[in-house]
Amino acid sequence: MSPAFPGRAPWGTAGKLRAWQQGAMDRYIQTQPRDYLAVATPGAGKTTFALTLASWLLHHHVVQQVTVVAPTEHLKKQWAEAAARIGIKLDPEYSAGPLARDYHGVAVTYAGVGVRPMLHRNRVEQRKTLVILDEIHHAGDSKSWGEACLEAFEPATRRLALTGTPFRSDTNPIPFVAYEEGQDGIRRSAADYTYGYGSALHDGVVRPVIFLSYSGNMRWRTKAGDEIAARLGEPMTKDAVSQAWRTALDPAGDWMPNVLSAADRRLTEVRKGIPDAGGLVIASDQDSARAYAKLLREVTGQKATVVLSDDSGASHRIDEFSEGDDRWMVAVRMVSEGVDVPRLAVGVYATTISTPLFFAQAVGRFVRSRRRGETASVFLPTIPDLLGFANEMEVERDHVLDKPKKEGADEDPYVESEKELAEANREQDEPDGEQDMLPFEALESDAVFDRVLYDGAEFGMQAHPGSDEEQDYLGIPGLLEPDQVQMLLQKRQARQIAHSRKRPAEEADLLELPAERRPVVSHKELMELRKELNTLVSAYVHQSGKPHGVIHTELRRVCGGPPSAEATPGQIRQRMAKVREWATRMK
Repeated sequence: MSPAFPGRAPWGTAGKLRAWQQGAMDRYIQTQPRDYLAVATPGAGKTTFALTLASWLLHHHVVQQVTVVAPTEHLKKQWAEAAARIGIKLDPEYSAGPLARDYHGVAVTYAGVGVRPMLHRNRVEQRKTLVILDEIHHAGDSKSWGEACLEAFEPATRRLALTGTPFRSDTNPIPFVAYEEGQDGIRRSAADYTYGYGSALHDGVVRPVIFLSYSGNMRWRTKAGDEIAARLGEPMTKDAVSQAWRTALDPAGDWMPNVLSAADRRLTEVRKGIPDAGGLVIASDQDSARAYAKLLREVTGQKATVVLSDDSGASHRIDEFSEGDDRWMVAVRMVSEGVDVPRLAVGVYATTISTPLFFAQAVGRFVRSRRRGETASVFLPTIPDLLGFANEMEVERDHVLDKPKKEGADEDPYVESEKELAEANREQDEPDGEQDMLPFEALESDAVFDRVLYDGAEFGMQAHPGSDEEQDYLGIPGLLEPDQVQMLLQKRQARQIAHSRKRPAEEADLLELPAERRPVVSHKELMELRKELNTLVSAYVHQSGKPHGVIHTELRRVCGGPPSAEATPGQIRQRMAKVREWATRMK
């Protein structure tokens, strides 16, 4: 069933409104609020909804002009182009003075409003104005931006706030957003209309996302001269995770070339069903972006489009890529939000930014569906936080104020510094000292296909790059219904398990367990497991009268494995189950 209503295009706009867009319009027209917050997943069509509403308000003389506020220069121009297609003329180059008579309004950036708030206040005071605040959470990026928006647009006749990622990692209030206090005493943002990823996926408005995770052995040298080796996905300290992650992303190692090669093979498969499908590598910095582009040229034999955020021609290159059929684009951060390249279907997350907001924005670049059945594929390193975000794709969140303060910054993955958020979303790519925070020398890395994550479930067994087992997952068709994706992944895993059982034990050089039996556990989660085991053992001490050491030794003898301090999460859980079994028998 088409997600669009069959009726004519309302109020002279091109195309038909999707069901959620019509529903949001109906609610607005019925209530006629001054402020309206619409939360819709990336790719759902927030721009079409907002411009349809703007057309209605102009047509009914509720407002006389429109001001669109966007996060970036590129998005400002994108808004003006979209508005022009339905007869609303916005000036994306406006800086000061009176507006030409043939324009219906202006498109500006949050930064521009921050520089001259009184200029915009004077404009909205002179004529009845609709202000569209695109990705409204950016108004909370800095105190000055939020204050400038309040000062500039407080007199506006109507304000429409839009966002695809309403949650923020800090507690800065967002201007013109209503907050309601829950029973727990914590205030949360209250949207007037919400259309989440889960609903959009059900309606066929967005693509299902298949996450392909790669592990591997990393080795690096710290500033102190110590050589450290670790495997991605194994429990380790926060600093060690960061260093292992950065070692994996080093273009001189083997991890990135193998993952880029796998991503390109996946793109080839997807292009069988989506001939113009493109890929995007999101890099941390300019040097890495150029190095990844060089690797892609070696893999594909074709030049990749490189987009650097401080390059004056960046917007033009994005437009060229969007309209062409080149295979790959490599970008530094700026393509993480709002930039509309609908043919992007394969992504490589090659940055160490670990906020849920940035991750959601990055994945949002691949979910826009042009026809039913298209799938998106995103390649990730096996990092616990990233896999957690991937498994929570369908979770809807609100912006929360009054978050309870926690002693450790890593107590909650959503408690991140305002500075990290600002860095993740900034346009310019000046040297930021990030590379000096955890100085190290990447020595070597390799890649291992680890698992596939889809719809909160995990599939697959570990496999070498280039193997038939890896190709089983890279070769999943690019045109599938969401339930077909799930069924196909289950079949591929079952085939992999059956094949591994026939293989002689001496040939098994990788951990041959299905993904759901190899949970990726963070260092903090491992500490919690050990603590829980010790609590169970202490309780059993009182029940049995045996000393702690005797019980731990007996657990090792029965369950196998090393001492608790060196045991894996699976081994700890096995011992916890055994203690519970012993305690039950004694009752």
